[in-house]
Amino acid sequence: MRSLPKTDSNLNNDQIEGWRTIKRVAPYLWPAGKPNIKVRVVVAMLLLVLSRVIAVATPFYFAWAVDRLAGDTVDSTFALGLGAVGLTLAYGWARVMEVGFTQLRDAVFARVGQGALRKLALETFTHIHRLSMRYHISRKTGGLSRIVERGVKGVEFLLRFMLFSIGPLILQLTIIMISLYLKLDIWYSLVIFVTIALYVWFTFKVTEWRVKIRKVMNEQDTDANQKAIDSLLNFETVKYFGAEAREAKRYDGAMAKYEQAALKTNYSLAFLNFGQAVLITGGLVTVMVMAALAVGNGTLTVGDFVLVNALMIQITMPLNFLGTVYREIRQALVDMGEMFNLLEQPAEVTDKPDAKAINIDGGTIELRDVFFGYDAERPILQGVDLDIPAGQTVAIVGPSGSGKSTIGRLLFRFYDVLGGTFKIDGQDVRDVTQTSLHDAIGVVPQDTVLFNDTIYYNIAYGKENATRSEVEAAAKAAKIHDFIQTLPDGYETTVGERGLKLSGGEKQRVGIARTLLKNPSILLLDEATSALDTETERDIQDSLRDMSQGRTVITIAHRLSTIVDADQIVVLENGQITERGTHDDLLSRDGRYAHMWHRQLADEEEAAA
Repeated sequence: MRSLPKTDSNLNNDQIEGWRTIKRVAPYLWPAGKPNIKVRVVVAMLLLVLSRVIAVATPFYFAWAVDRLAGDTVDSTFALGLGAVGLTLAYGWARVMEVGFTQLRDAVFARVGQGALRKLALETFTHIHRLSMRYHISRKTGGLSRIVERGVKGVEFLLRFMLFSIGPLILQLTIIMISLYLKLDIWYSLVIFVTIALYVWFTFKVTEWRVKIRKVMNEQDTDANQKAIDSLLNFETVKYFGAEAREAKRYDGAMAKYEQAALKTNYSLAFLNFGQAVLITGGLVTVMVMAALAVGNGTLTVGDFVLVNALMIQITMPLNFLGTVYREIRQALVDMGEMFNLLEQPAEVTDKPDAKAINIDGGTIELRDVFFGYDAERPILQGVDLDIPAGQTVAIVGPSGSGKSTIGRLLFRFYDVLGGTFKIDGQDVRDVTQTSLHDAIGVVPQDTVLFNDTIYYNIAYGKENATRSEVEAAAKAAKIHDFIQTLPDGYETTVGERGLKLSGGEKQRVGIARTLLKNPSILLLDEATSALDTETERDIQDSLRDMSQGRTVITIAHRLSTIVDADQIVVLENGQITERGTHDDLLSRDGRYAHMWHRQLADEEEAAA
């Protein structure tokens, strides 16, 4: 969707957003309780001022050397009575000092910039993990990572260029105009002032236009990046449907839009550079003609002419970067604004101020008149009442969309109930800390997703600082240790992106081992074997049965044959419990569960035939 042209109101909003972003960044530059960082900022600024003063003073030594060589009198105490050679050496030393102080300034400030970048990156990363499941399922991972990447990089850029580009430029221009006024007369300063004013006006106007183009380019870049990541994450699906050419065409379409925006950016940059060159050259030539006329009538010396040229070049060089710096600062503000908007996204599920760690005493679970829906127009659970005694296994079955998995998400508190209560051992899950709640619950999902790391790392993920013996014991309990031993790299085998190098059954066993190592009091099996073949499912069911001993277990089941031994089976339909009882009880009632059971038996017999 094309963005609308910016009105004055939009520009004002951008300016307000820009100042808001700068205010957000300021604490990272001057952090409370960090005197060492503040000292570095002050020292860097002093070095900055010193380097700029030396930079402006340097051409004077060169001009005085020229006057000495031309036989003119040098009337300045700063010449120190030196000859042409001495003044040339002083000129060289001043140039070295300028560069030295500039580099020392960068070295002193480096820790400030990197520290701010690291702190903000950590803050953003932590906040993203605090955001609710609802937020994450509605966001695109590739686009989100791009926003964070650009925003974090923008912090260091903004700190460095605002302090060390715009500030020094203003300081240097001021010193140069004062120097020319004192050395020559006010007309030189006025010409330079008018030139700079026209240059800055032109640069800012064109750059504002370019920022809009750049914003479109960034949007297309994000879109292309998202399509690439989405395609790679669904690599198998792409292969299944022979859609490589289709994906390439889709990606190329996004890149074509990016190309168009990038070309406009390049064309506008050429226009900006040419316009800047015309303005700055006009000012340079005007001042040089004035100086040449003054030398001709004896008002100025040849050294003064050289001085004017050198000072104008000092103005020209930083001004040449003004457009780039301003554009990058504007872009950094846009990028950081997006990231700060992300940081301001409220976490939907938060701990209460007085929340305490949950106290598990058996693991009794109670649902009382629970209502929930992912959006107001589509309720999922409608007045569910359910008791799960400590140490028992309760299976929840029902058609798709009935709310089975939703109960698991509410238990883990990915969402909060909209009505009613959800309690564990008499404690409302909303009254306890999320960390303690998550520590008490182990989950084996339908599709275990693994990190692109070693098998050892993925199992050890279940318990921080787990020992080697604990990891191997968990693997043995999940009946995957012997398989791991047959691999060339054993536990150090890398599983690939999302665990794609392992089969479905192997991934599930790694997931079971990981959960066993966590040793939770409550276990949630969310259709943990529904994606596996029958033989693998039977093997893993044995592991899950052993794993369930002594724990409160909620099993969300698709295949009814896997839950016949459950202490209680609950049938959910349209967000309400329609039946509950043991397997035999429910079959004897010849109700909804019995119908589902006989239907699955018939399907399995038909498949076998």
